[in-house]
Amino acid sequence: MILQSLYQLYQRLAENPNNGLPSAGYSLQNVSFCVVIAENGNLIEISPCATESVEIGKNGKEKKSTRPLSLLVPGQAKPPGQGLNPCFLWDNTGYMLGYKPLDPKKSSAEQEKEQKRSLASFEAFKSRHLEAELEIADSSFSTVCRFLEQWSPDHADSHPILQSITSGFGVFQISGHTCFVHQSPPVANWWKQHSVSSSDGETAFCLVTGKTQAIALTHEPAIKGVKDAQPGGAKLVSFNEKAYESFGKEDGRKVGQGRNAPVSEEAAFAYCNALNWLLTNRRFRIGDATTVFWTAAPTPAEAFLPWMISGVPDAEDLETKQRIQGILERVSRGTLASDDLGDPSVPYYILGFSPNSSRLSVRFWHTGNLSELIANLKLHLSQLEIVRQWDETNSKNPEPLHPSTYQLLRQTARDADGISPLLAGSLMRSILLGTRYPDTLINGVMNRIRVVEKKAKGEGTLDNVTYLRAAILKAWLIRNHHQHITIMLDETNTNPGYLLGRLFAVLEKTQQDALPNINATIRDRFYSSASATPRAVFGRLLRMYPNHLSKAQSEWTSKIGSEKAIKRKNGREILCQNILDDLSDFPAHLNLQNQAQFALGYYHQRKALFPSKTKNDVTTSHEESETAIA
Repeated sequence: MILQSLYQLYQRLAENPNNGLPSAGYSLQNVSFCVVIAENGNLIEISPCATESVEIGKNGKEKKSTRPLSLLVPGQAKPPGQGLNPCFLWDNTGYMLGYKPLDPKKSSAEQEKEQKRSLASFEAFKSRHLEAELEIADSSFSTVCRFLEQWSPDHADSHPILQSITSGFGVFQISGHTCFVHQSPPVANWWKQHSVSSSDGETAFCLVTGKTQAIALTHEPAIKGVKDAQPGGAKLVSFNEKAYESFGKEDGRKVGQGRNAPVSEEAAFAYCNALNWLLTNRRFRIGDATTVFWTAAPTPAEAFLPWMISGVPDAEDLETKQRIQGILERVSRGTLASDDLGDPSVPYYILGFSPNSSRLSVRFWHTGNLSELIANLKLHLSQLEIVRQWDETNSKNPEPLHPSTYQLLRQTARDADGISPLLAGSLMRSILLGTRYPDTLINGVMNRIRVVEKKAKGEGTLDNVTYLRAAILKAWLIRNHHQHITIMLDETNTNPGYLLGRLFAVLEKTQQDALPNINATIRDRFYSSASATPRAVFGRLLRMYPNHLSKAQSEWTSKIGSEKAIKRKNGREILCQNILDDLSDFPAHLNLQNQAQFALGYYHQRKALFPSKTKNDVTTSHEESETAIA
């Protein structure tokens, strides 16, 4: 189904010439130079071919960059191997001019060997074109043949530009002509007939088109753009050893490759180019998987849904970011308009890759229609929703209201490289299909919560129960264990883990109020054991609490006066006692679900304890409201 969907995408994209998809028999290559010749075949110049782009950096300054010209040329990428494989009217400097810049790091024997190969490559290139001249009635092509007859590789040293051309390919152009020689209509017509008639492979039933056609021995062009794959491209389908072949379809290096996966040359060309187009124009990352997204018909979802899933990159403009955030907000609230993402009945496809030597591994493949995707995405966002620790009222860089998949995965590892390779696919599956979240997600989050991380400058420690980690725990408890978890502090929640987490937050806040400049709080020293074996820890913490509360009252008195300090102390005592009243005992152990409840209770209570601004810019906190009620 993957190849069929990509084949259909190629048919749709090829209808619009602005998409730049190659026709059958052509491929996109990076052209870095052009050999300009006169009508009589004499060389005029070797000119560089490049496009210049201007980008605005984060500092607001323009940054100019040049890159080779991406051009449609006859044939596919140069096949690997030690043999001579001249291309038609394009190639590297070794084939077109018999010249290759010498590498001073190589020995004289190696340099001499490369020079001999360059001369042999040029002779093969010249022979191929002189033989084709008899069939092509075109003056431009004949001019190229006259140039090849007259050119001597010894003349290359008089063109310094060749020394700087270490990559990319070249093409021919006749002086005074606006197009390249391979774009000449007679040459293009001959190549079209030649490329079709040259197919001499065996025919079979194509698994993609359902027709009996010539079967592709290898699927070309190579797939490029997958992170960490080979720079020259990788294969999605290939058989090059007997171990990979089916019984009766051996001898892979001759015909077995095509017989093991019978895909026609037409279908292989179409799906490879469609996939390369996606990897060039709509590539995004989910964990370590390079991912593409498309729909069966043109929809706005093709442009926006990848960023809705993986997060908007910093390079995108502010208008795009705001529009995507607006769509996510409407999805989470169930107010999405019909024209925001397109027809809900249109099928969608998400395909994730990872490299595997010279092949590509399909990490995940999901399909359905947009209405199912939107419904499951809405469920995911609603279950993640939790009060933010840093929002627009208390930070210039508020935390994301609708976190991306990548932001969730980052909560499971110290850095991006530490994310489990298999976790991205399983998490995507749970989001897109509305199934249970993977247990490895929660195990990773809980492991990061238990670790005490130092700040970059060594001043104190980082928060272990962050907004994103709390959101993940909330969604996991709701979806996987059908527990009721509120967005904000729930004082009616009598789960032992939740109550102990709230109590731990109160004790920590009291310690911080008593010792404002303390480097390590009880969270740094006791959180891991308190959340797993509370009976062994809370007795000691409660014995320290009266002393901390007394010192905190002294600190409050110096800041807000004795009367308010007494009220705050009373509120703190009432809050602590109300939590203890709902606890019958301190459990000896808490299982994983109750440890998640502990983290949520700690997060909710800590958020409620810290002051927040109201509409009248008056700061209020939880214990002050408790005092007012009392």
